[in-house]
Amino acid sequence: MFSGIDEVDWASMEHAYGPADDVPELLRGLASDDPAEREAALDGMYGAVHHQGDVYACTLACIPFLFELAVDPGVQDRGSVVELLTSIGGFDLDEDDEAEIDEDEIEGAANYAMAAAAVTAGAGVFFELIADEDPGVRLAAPLALATLHRHPVRVLALLRERLPVEPDEEVRLALVEAAGRVALRHRPLAGRVAEWLGRLASRAHSPGLRLAALAQLARCSPDGLPGDVVPVVSGLLREMRSPPEESAQEGDEPADPDAEPVDPEPVAAAETCRGEQVATPTLVGQLRSLSAQENAGRGAPWAADLLRTLHVGLDDRVGDRTALLADQLRSPDRRQRIDAVRMSGGLIRAWRGPYEELVALVGDQLSDPEPRLAEAASHVLEELFGLAAPAADALAARLADRPGDWVKSWPSGPPGLGSTVKALARLGDARALPALAAALELPQVAHDVGFAVGHLGAAAEPLAGALRGRLAEVELDEGAYDRASPLLAGLTGLRAGEATPEVLRVLRGAPDYRGEWLRTAALRALGSFGPAAREAVPELRALIRSPGTASATEAAEALWAISGDADAVLPVLIEGLQSHHVHDRRAAAVALGALGTRAAVVAPRLRGLLAHEELWLRVDAAIALWEVSGRSQETVEALLAGWERSRHVRVRVAECVARMGPVPEGSAAAHVLRSELASVRRHNAMDGGYGSHDIHEDEKLLALCRQALRGTGKGTTA
Repeated sequence: MFSGIDEVDWASMEHAYGPADDVPELLRGLASDDPAEREAALDGMYGAVHHQGDVYACTLACIPFLFELAVDPGVQDRGSVVELLTSIGGFDLDEDDEAEIDEDEIEGAANYAMAAAAVTAGAGVFFELIADEDPGVRLAAPLALATLHRHPVRVLALLRERLPVEPDEEVRLALVEAAGRVALRHRPLAGRVAEWLGRLASRAHSPGLRLAALAQLARCSPDGLPGDVVPVVSGLLREMRSPPEESAQEGDEPADPDAEPVDPEPVAAAETCRGEQVATPTLVGQLRSLSAQENAGRGAPWAADLLRTLHVGLDDRVGDRTALLADQLRSPDRRQRIDAVRMSGGLIRAWRGPYEELVALVGDQLSDPEPRLAEAASHVLEELFGLAAPAADALAARLADRPGDWVKSWPSGPPGLGSTVKALARLGDARALPALAAALELPQVAHDVGFAVGHLGAAAEPLAGALRGRLAEVELDEGAYDRASPLLAGLTGLRAGEATPEVLRVLRGAPDYRGEWLRTAALRALGSFGPAAREAVPELRALIRSPGTASATEAAEALWAISGDADAVLPVLIEGLQSHHVHDRRAAAVALGALGTRAAVVAPRLRGLLAHEELWLRVDAAIALWEVSGRSQETVEALLAGWERSRHVRVRVAECVARMGPVPEGSAAAHVLRSELASVRRHNAMDGGYGSHDIHEDEKLLALCRQALRGTGKGTTA
């Protein structure tokens, strides 16, 4: 084995962490009889040689030796080698990708193409491996064939032939998954695959195989799903379901939520990048350990993956997906409910719909003694903001029952509020007050306590005294921003003008380190206090004497909110509108808009910004132009252009349109707003990522669109 490996000039190549002269050792490690050494070698291959999917010259040089490993029956864990080959060779570079490649990416794209060609050229060996004695190899081979082989008709025929004779249930599911991959990669075969999957789903096969067939059918041909897909899947889940609490029999104590986590196993001896040998857990080992812990005691550990695949295939069929998740959340099997809670979060995050029943069922999980289930439910509810209302009582009950969870501490960084506290506060529910009051008594205040106070609004007024007291104690050193900003945010949300002396102390004594951020937070607090902060006026007048700076603009905005002195702040804001920094110009435009018609003189300047290259500045200038001139036509045109250009400005645009008053029927604005309301997909939904406020922002957008169409906003359309 490895004939010629020492003749390769590995030292002339590089991987993610430097010279590739350690690659021969990694390849030999994959053939080792020692499981820890094999794991460390596999970790090195993914971590350096195929780092985050990258293909280097050394990756290409590895391909022949990986094929040697894959077909040698004396090598253990060959399934992992087959998976590695599939990953290296499975990159698709279509014509659109090729058109976007720049000069710096040419070499990388060429490596991907050469890797795909090299692995595809040898993919015939996977035909033999699909019947290998090693179940791990048989598990990896179907997807390798579906991904890499040039003759999909032959691959599909082999998958169908192998299914009746394959003894391992998980491998049978892999055969079905591979058929779905063939259909997705080779659309002319989708009809043939869908017909076969439909037969598998309807015949007397095992419930797991039928569920796998339905999941792949949803991916490649969703129109072929049965009309009663929800009751069919629910029935299959009942068949697959292990007896309730199979892994925690009746009478057993639930897992201790405060127990120390089990160290991932196994721990392999591995070399640091170009360093000494140390004992360290590999990433591969940690992932396997987490998977083992997650699936411990499951009768069908692959069921969750099948359901996720099914949900992805069902896509915008929100009603079916909601009904299916509701059924899962009523399951006696806690693991099915944990999966359902997590998938419910994914559904609500990406799609609009009536979720009251689903949210209430997620809330029911908060009282379960299984800590993973209750924790998963609280994290989902935290992201829902107003949509969490059906679970409010359940949140309040858990909050009262578990005061130890009110504030979470971390090995590094400031403490933060627990998910249950944040979820209840984001509903504006006063039952969160005891937790917030307790958080304000801790030596270090939770970094997000101020935002929670802001969501509670007037209900949190009893906390104003504690916020003032803690702010008065903040030392104005290099750590002042971290300690003061949560308190300032809370006082801003309460508009607590009585805290003006404490805020002024911070404004005057802000240190150099993060001092600008701290002054900004203090000025926003003073501005929110309005006339109640009159004693700050001399300080603000002094700050605006340095026009063109961010602090001057923010001070002018606060001075206007407190004193209403347009003559004093207008020159400062006009100067800010000419700043070289886009952020400062945006801040000035927003502040000018707050002056309304008192700033009408700047209308020509704002109008000139409607053609600026920066989208957000164009939007802010358009809104300010309407606010200072009262004329909507050119503003609406600019705002709708921004709406089409970027989904990220839509909430800001809708806020302005709603304030303008009733949108005329048949207008371009009405068409845009109605189209948004008709969309099932959330405007900010992303594939592969999300933000903690995405649901809140999208629900806000929907409310603003309805408000604009009803004409309940305030303003003029002159």
